[in-house]
Amino acid sequence: MRRIGPERIRDVVAQLCIEANYQLPKEVIQALRKARRRENSSLGREVLDQLIENARIAEEGVYPLCQDTGMVEVFLEIGERIRIEDLEEAVQEGVRKGYRKGYLRKSIVSPLNRKNTKNNTPAIIHTKIVKGERLKIIVFIKGFGSENVSATGMLLPSQGREGVVEFVLEKVREAGADPCPPIVVGVGIGGTLEKSSLLAKEALLRPLGRHHAKKEIRSLEKELLKKINGLGIGPSGLGGKITSLAVHIETFPTHIAGLPVAVNINCHALRYARKII
Repeated sequence: MRRIGPERIRDVVAQLCIEANYQLPKEVIQALRKARRRENSSLGREVLDQLIENARIAEEGVYPLCQDTGMVEVFLEIGERIRIEDLEEAVQEGVRKGYRKGYLRKSIVSPLNRKNTKNNTPAIIHTKIVKGERLKIIVFIKGFGSENVSATGMLLPSQGREGVVEFVLEKVREAGADPCPPIVVGVGIGGTLEKSSLLAKEALLRPLGRHHAKKEIRSLEKELLKKINGLGIGPSGLGGKITSLAVHIETFPTHIAGLPVAVNINCHALRYARKII
């Protein structure tokens, strides 16, 4: 049985909070550059140039990528042969330390009286128990310009694949410029109300542009991306060919009477960082 101390987890989470806020993953930068080559709108290309330049300035100058430093979600894959003490507190202290050390804006408030917690906690923690004796930590920074336009729908089974496509397109069309396109669209299909929402968020954590392993799902991802980019919303909602950089879908078996579908939208700044310890 391997033991991982809470101090180690705290320090890793703190560093990942800073890294995710300051540096876009390489695959996101590559996707933005590819989008810039494909965009047919001169204004759209100018917007994409600015986004790429913003990412460069943030990384080189050690500045946050965006003024919205988000709500922190931490995804943990915990090996069954690991012993961890005070896991919840270690993660929360890591977030507090990271946001303090990184001079990151504290955005978390009580939902009704709106009183700020002043340290960007509590973070939302998702855990999975897996085989082995390693701990995988993913820190995902979720801004609310995009979170606010995400949605979950309880479709009827009779609506099927066509209904899923229509629901996703409707939510992206309604979102328009609000989530700061070009966007990344995570889609969760199946399970229950909360499971579909979690699937949609987990879909965003797949390396950008890597299609689903199943042919049927991969085909749906490609279809949705083509149709979303046909909406003409474009970079920053100013019109153009590139509204979305990618569509990622995750599925889960569901009840015979239901077809839950969730759409979790993220802006171009898909901010995540991961480490295995």
